[in-house]
Amino acid sequence: MNEKKVVVLDMNEQHSKALCTMLEAKQYHAVPMRSLDSIQGYIQKHNCLAVILDVDNESVHNRSIRQLTVDNPGVYFFVMSQHSYNPELEESICYHIYACLNKPVDQDEMFYWLRSIEENHAAPNNRIVP
Repeated sequence: MNEKKVVVLDMNEQHSKALCTMLEAKQYHAVPMRSLDSIQGYIQKHNCLAVILDVDNESVHNRSIRQLTVDNPGVYFFVMSQHSYNPELEESICYHIYACLNKPVDQDEMFYWLRSIEENHAAPNNRIVP
């Protein structure tokens, strides 16, 4: 994959900036977003490798995740949360999410998953949840 754009939705500006800085340090083009609507518009116009969604954000639900993934099958979706269990997102995590990341994000884990996408060209339908 030639494009290394990663969209980040994190309502906490400090956390978003830190995550984007981590991504940029490893040659990924980080694109911070503040709403699901802006993500949908952006990824429809740009070639993106992945989207990282903060699911502790109240606007992120099963339905919104499902719609984003169905509308954008070539994009890999990650979720991050401070909670190790998110029962309200069970369907999305099972069927629509490539990987789950704990907050604060372990950069080795995040880059492992991103390299996995690039190196193995994993099919978008093969979601992996650790």
